Amino acid sequence: MAALLLRHVGRHCLRAHLNAQLCIRNAAPLGTTAKEEMERFWKKNTSSNRPLSPHLTIYKWSLPMALSVCHRGSGIAMSGGVSLFGLSALLLPGNFESYLMFVKSLCLGPTLIYSAKFVLVFPLMYHSLNGIRHLLWDLGKGLAISQVWLSGVAVVVLAVLSSGGLAAL
Repeated sequence: MAALLLRHVGRHCLRAHLNAQLCIRNAAPLGTTAKEEMERFWKKNTSSNRPLSPHLTIYKWSLPMALSVCHRGSGIAMSGGVSLFGLSALLLPGNFESYLMFVKSLCLGPTLIYSAKFVLVFPLMYHSLNGIRHLLWDLGKGLAISQVWLSGVAVVVLAVLSSGGLAAL
């Protein structure tokens, strides 16, 4: 459709070489400039004494809101972690085995090792399960408020349980 529109406009502009009034007659005049629009916008907002936009502090936090923030945060954290791991693999001397032997030589207790593994695997499990939840929403399933809350609790419980199981391996 867009190609047909471009071809139609192009033909009219090519004909403009023969008749200069054709393109001028079909051109839409600009009403105002962007600067004038912004001045009008700010004048209206300052005269009405309205705030610019609501801030997070005026909202009552709910589980779906917190899970949305955590989903974005876990995605950013995992992206940063993978990037840092890749850069460290390229830039640091030695290989992975030498660093693994170094960690083993520290004689860390099993509780600390389990906790570290849980901290590493939880964002992955949470983000994956919440991503499945979002895919179901894209299909139009589970959009009722009660189902949103129930699926949110299910995501958190399953993420904790699966992370605990994976960290125990």
